[in-house]
Amino acid sequence: MRNSLILVLFFVFVCISSGRSQNKIKLSGQIPILAWMGVPQEETTITRYEELRASGITHNFSVFSNAEAMEKALIIAQKTGVKMIIACPELKTDPEKTVRRFMNHPAVAGYYLRDEPGRNDFQELGEWAKKIRAIDDKHFCYLNLLPNYADENQLGVKTYREYVNIFIKEVPLQLLSFDHYPVIGDSSRSVRENWYENLEIFSDEAAKAKKPFWAFALTVAHGPYPIPTLAMLRLQVYSNLAYGAQGIQYFTYWTPKDTQWNFHNGPITLESRRSEVYDKIKLMNGEIQNLSGVFLGAKLVSVAHTGKSIPLGTKRLTELPKPIQILETEGTGAVVAVLEKGNDLFLVVVNRDLINTMRLTIKGDSTVEKVLKDGSLVPANTYMSTMVIEPGDVSIYRWPKK
Repeated sequence: MRNSLILVLFFVFVCISSGRSQNKIKLSGQIPILAWMGVPQEETTITRYEELRASGITHNFSVFSNAEAMEKALIIAQKTGVKMIIACPELKTDPEKTVRRFMNHPAVAGYYLRDEPGRNDFQELGEWAKKIRAIDDKHFCYLNLLPNYADENQLGVKTYREYVNIFIKEVPLQLLSFDHYPVIGDSSRSVRENWYENLEIFSDEAAKAKKPFWAFALTVAHGPYPIPTLAMLRLQVYSNLAYGAQGIQYFTYWTPKDTQWNFHNGPITLESRRSEVYDKIKLMNGEIQNLSGVFLGAKLVSVAHTGKSIPLGTKRLTELPKPIQILETEGTGAVVAVLEKGNDLFLVVVNRDLINTMRLTIKGDSTVEKVLKDGSLVPANTYMSTMVIEPGDVSIYRWPKK
């Protein structure tokens, strides 16, 4: 009798689990995940590119010494399912010929121009991008803009918003990207006070231009930047996605050789071995892709913050979306974003604390579902109204748009 009861309970559990697994967010594609300083030229092998892809990274950016080396890497990348950004001297010296050489290769994602330009570089970059796009407008031109902690001399203009706005007008890129590394200090692990202001400005300017943007998470320790914890990765990634980012980038994948900054403990070390960070980005990438159905192609409706104090340049949460009746946080506070995708609305709540958990209380009507980390959908009232959110982690909810 006892064995029969156990079998019945097991059968019920399997049925419930299987039914739940079928009720998932629909995936229309994968969020691009870029390795900045990915597999270097001298390590262009099937094994290394398979290792990169196994971590969940989809795109590789490495600088190659010539077009021949670039082509060899493209062949390897195609075999391992990795997309590449073209970066070789010939793209600058003879862009038309180089673009024609690579534009039809299945592994090509885009073309690298340069990193962190100032205002005085915009005209030249604009002309270069136009030459490339005149031949191949299918693949994007790519560069990263400076963060808002760059000074006026670096920016070439008085304000950061002006810098981004002028760039968008003068350099016709299909997508926008900026770098900002917010977590500093080994002991206090503080977050730069102007990081969220950077996201506010960049997200807003990208939306006005109707262009997607990509943002970064730091994955290599150097200078004042510590070895990333999973909480650090989550805080950066989920904050970026909450603000509408359509691609995540890691600086760096392969640890750079540099005596000035003391780079160490990147996902792949100076000795060409995996560090503990490799496993962390693999876990992080799994979460990102499981939740691509939430973030990929989503439009930011609103974003605000909770807490006794809120980050510089942001606004406090004062109004809740209609199905949500109560939203309260304890501790440092949270990023609270509403995203729209098709006929769905998503509420994204990110714990801003890198060290401590956050108690989140949410109550909504019967239409609200909780989105689990594997992309499954469960009625929100299945769970307690007050939950503990891990440092830097996210809690996501969905309801139909009315």
